[in-house]
Amino acid sequence: MKQSARTFIAIEIDESVRRRAGELIQLLSAATPDVRWVEPHNLHLTLEFLGDVPLNEIPRVCHAVERAAGEITPFTLRMIGAGAFPHPGRPRTLWLGTGEGAPEAVALYKAVDRRLRKLGFRSEQRQFKPHLTIGRVRRGGPGLRPLSELLARHAGFEAGMCPVQHVTVFSSELTSDGPLYTVLARAELGS
Repeated sequence: MKQSARTFIAIEIDESVRRRAGELIQLLSAATPDVRWVEPHNLHLTLEFLGDVPLNEIPRVCHAVERAAGEITPFTLRMIGAGAFPHPGRPRTLWLGTGEGAPEAVALYKAVDRRLRKLGFRSEQRQFKPHLTIGRVRRGGPGLRPLSELLARHAGFEAGMCPVQHVTVFSSELTSDGPLYTVLARAELGS
């Protein structure tokens, strides 16, 4: 019997933004076969990845996220711009960026992070940049030049507006068909 759940906290993305992100994935996928693309139905904006959390700790995590969410008022997030980490010229993680609403997403991340640190979870060492991961490059090299060029061409890609009214605690099970996400809790943002 499982004793833990691979757990993360995320902002769920609405269907119209997922559809547009899927169009971006199709545009970029023409550049190289060396990318593992995220299925549009699995797209979300990760705030915190906690890894394996003991099942008896999940209620405490959910309560901490609920309290953090209550600190932030609902907002709208604009999803715009194709890019990559560490940078488009040397892509490893491909993403769809954020515009309007990004400061609110950062505030939500900080509230969640602060509450989770009180439970003993460690903070990320790098600065949080709100984004949707749409793909991961399997191997680098000169064959990625067309992908870098497409990213530059779609740097202003518009995926639309997404209302953010709650934050979600998910578990993730890795399967041969890709990850399977299960909602553990949803926490409404404050008013």
